[in-house]
Amino acid sequence: MIFLIPLLFITILILNDLFKFATGDADLTLMSKKRVKREEVEDKVFWITGASRGIGEVLAKQLASLGAKLILSARNEADLQRVKSQLTGKYAPAEVKILPLDLASGEDSLREAVERAESFFSGYGVDYMIHNAAYERPKSAALEVGEESLKAIFNVNVFGTVSLTRLLAPYMVKRGKGHFVVMSSAAGKTPAPGQAVYSASKFALNGYFHSLRSEVIVEFCLISSLRILCLSTAVCIALSERNQGPIEATKSSDAGISAQTRSSEKRLSAERCAQLIIIAASHGLKEAWISYQPVLAVMYLVQYMPTIGFWLMDKIGEKRVDAAAEKKNTYSLGLLFGKQKKT
Repeated sequence: MIFLIPLLFITILILNDLFKFATGDADLTLMSKKRVKREEVEDKVFWITGASRGIGEVLAKQLASLGAKLILSARNEADLQRVKSQLTGKYAPAEVKILPLDLASGEDSLREAVERAESFFSGYGVDYMIHNAAYERPKSAALEVGEESLKAIFNVNVFGTVSLTRLLAPYMVKRGKGHFVVMSSAAGKTPAPGQAVYSASKFALNGYFHSLRSEVIVEFCLISSLRILCLSTAVCIALSERNQGPIEATKSSDAGISAQTRSSEKRLSAERCAQLIIIAASHGLKEAWISYQPVLAVMYLVQYMPTIGFWLMDKIGEKRVDAAAEKKNTYSLGLLFGKQKKT
């Protein structure tokens, strides 16, 4: 009888974790962190790309309220000024810096932006580079994506982001500290039918930044002082005006959301998403997943039971592309049980 007590205790713990997983909005490690480490945010310099709307805008608001120094970048300076005017905090709005930036503008332009960002705050360089800007076309079948769309997505999501990192990293290495926070996507961890090229760009980001972290640790011995966090969320709102997947856009960007996104999808608010991003960054996590179910479950399956995970995605693939074309929920469990279209 005495052996049943520890067994019951273990069972309760397992059931509790399963409940958290089923009802949670992030991976179990991130959910365990609870709150932001304010000392890792206050008085630090945060450079946010894609800061004019969506998650970038909300990140700016939350970081300003936590006492961070901010550099805001996007293509539209007027939108950045609007965001700046709404910020409140220790350094906001008076000391918030506006730095218009187009990630597809080429290396010379990006180098100039890095030099300006590093000089904005006397005696302080960029502590956190938040790569939030991204570009995506409406969901479509992989073989229907033309060269123009392919280049547009990779120029922003990969080439521009990697070039900006390559130009900024030496400053961080010289100071012996710095953080890159990379807004990747669930589409960068699992197959994403209807988003093949976008998915490819996010897989590329994950591969580059995880490799970069390992190289920097070995070459410069910056084990704890230069951190790279790859965030796999179900969305990355930035240069694109649309909201992709089950994370809401802020009210200010609702006018730019396509009819495709006004579906019955259960969405994680941009405010909650930004809060989780800041928690993950302040705790120095190497990777974090942010989304509701069933996306989280699929990510765990693909990560730890890939045969089952890939089978699952193959089963819903064509139906998800069709659902996107019909402006229906592309994250619904119903995709598993609908009939496969005959050819």
